[in-house]
Amino acid sequence: MLIKYWPTETKIPFMRYRYVGVVLSVIMMVASVYLVMTRGLNLGVDFAGGSVVELRQTDSVTVADVRDRIPGGLTVNSATDSNGAELVVIRFGEVDASLLGPEFAELTDEEKADRASAASNTFVVNTLKQEFGLTDQDILRNDSVGPKVSGELFREGLIALGVATIMMFLYIAFRYSWSYAVGGIAALIHDAIGTIGLFSLLQIQFDLTTIAALLTIIGYSVNDSVVVFDRIREIRRKYKQMPATEVIDIATNQTLSRTFLTGGTTLIAILAIAIFGGPVLQGMSVAMIWGIIIGTYSSIYFAAAIVLMLGVDINRKPVEDTPGFEAMP
Repeated sequence: MLIKYWPTETKIPFMRYRYVGVVLSVIMMVASVYLVMTRGLNLGVDFAGGSVVELRQTDSVTVADVRDRIPGGLTVNSATDSNGAELVVIRFGEVDASLLGPEFAELTDEEKADRASAASNTFVVNTLKQEFGLTDQDILRNDSVGPKVSGELFREGLIALGVATIMMFLYIAFRYSWSYAVGGIAALIHDAIGTIGLFSLLQIQFDLTTIAALLTIIGYSVNDSVVVFDRIREIRRKYKQMPATEVIDIATNQTLSRTFLTGGTTLIAILAIAIFGGPVLQGMSVAMIWGIIIGTYSSIYFAAAIVLMLGVDINRKPVEDTPGFEAMP
């Protein structure tokens, strides 16, 4: 019913404010880089290594009790799951080697480096069971990743982002021209840096699900930009003497309803994940919500503005008259 209230034809002068949009985007990217350099990222167990153990909080199992009764310098916090239940969340890397028993002390240095993470996890879990009388069913989550594996995961995640970016650049350059490719990739980098900056600002856990969300944002951002680019090219072929600013404004207005309907329906699906997906999917859902918002913005005010600055017709053969439009300006 709401769709019928959407105007059939809009004439918003987007490119009139392109410099404001570009300046805001540059400020956001610089601020994001600054935040990552100063505050860093709250890397999850996937990338930082270590273990996470979750228990249901009860009268006899509280955050304070776990801190007092479990040695090893653990980080213990409270959290709430999707059902509203209070949890005790225990994060730790490698506990003091003296706590791991004589068998661990007899290992070589190389064997200690390989087994320290798993041995620390076993020590903490066994101590929790002994101190609080817990069983395996009482431990809601027990994830452990060694430093070698976490380093490989982080490196492979960055490689995946890099390969995706290069392939997108080649696709757009092949389909359009290098000016469009630069505009599309600039918007893609804009969205990725802005999302990482948000994670640094709010210290949301950055893990493998976040990398998956970033790859999804990259695809969404490029798809949005390509839709606008397609319409720019179509209009340019029809109205070859029309100023480039006007061409981009018409193309953006003609794709506006599609952009908002696609973004709106996608947001509804992601909001459902954010509300009902629980803490495990929280980082991914936040990244995708933010990515959809700035992806829509960047396809209009960043990608199109850069294409306008570089030239919509650059490196292209002269456009041919389209039958029926020869007399058009």
